[in-house]
Amino acid sequence: MNLYLDLLKRCLTNWIYGEHEMIPVVPDGLLTPEQIARFDAHGLCLAKTGTFDPEQRREGREWPPYAHTMIGLKRLDNLQACIEDVLAQGVPGDLMETGVWRGGAVIFMRGVLRAYGVSDRIVWAADSFAGLPPPDPERYPADREQTLHTTPFLAVSLAQGQANFARYGLLDEQVRFLQGWFKDTLPRAPVERLAVLRLDGDLYESTMDALMHLYPKLSLGGYLIVDDYGAVPACREAVQDYRQTHAIRDEIVPIDWGGVYWRRSR
Repeated sequence: MNLYLDLLKRCLTNWIYGEHEMIPVVPDGLLTPEQIARFDAHGLCLAKTGTFDPEQRREGREWPPYAHTMIGLKRLDNLQACIEDVLAQGVPGDLMETGVWRGGAVIFMRGVLRAYGVSDRIVWAADSFAGLPPPDPERYPADREQTLHTTPFLAVSLAQGQANFARYGLLDEQVRFLQGWFKDTLPRAPVERLAVLRLDGDLYESTMDALMHLYPKLSLGGYLIVDDYGAVPACREAVQDYRQTHAIRDEIVPIDWGGVYWRRSR
């Protein structure tokens, strides 16, 4: 089981083939217009190799071109530990991530359940599957400077997310998708109880939407994981505001440079 889960993490991060990764290079200034047209006609592109950095991949400090997750091995290790603990302790509830990108973290959630033979918990994948929403600075001033909604790299379709699950043989009836903006889907999400809730929405708005509508469903003894706490000030502000409003005193534990988690005690 441990060997399977370790291999699954290395596949999801593309660790095992990292040295063969290639990143497309914009040919402007490098090729003539005629050469560019010839490349296009043959389905070719310029690319650079040798960009894989094991430490960056371990820490989740990059946007990998082919991996199915960008959270890195340390945050996958944390996710595994949280799931294993709620299983061992019998903490009731499903597993969920808000903001799934290519699906790597939720694929891993399903893989852990499969490895332990758990058939009575659902893995929920909530995402717009169209990228991030534009900021709403009037309601959420902390998001004013955010431009992530203009980044096509972050927009992964539902069909592609489902196809990624299928590549690992993990697309089945225990996986549910919630497609749409969090403000629309999470208030009416058919989720009864959660044991592990992982937030990866970047924005203040997205983080607050997930906390408001899902944290009350997190079981005592369950885990709340925040991917962007150390990386995105607006996300951290949302977490701090929610904790202060609801008098949450559970210790925030760092995972790495970006991610944190805590265990719900009350």
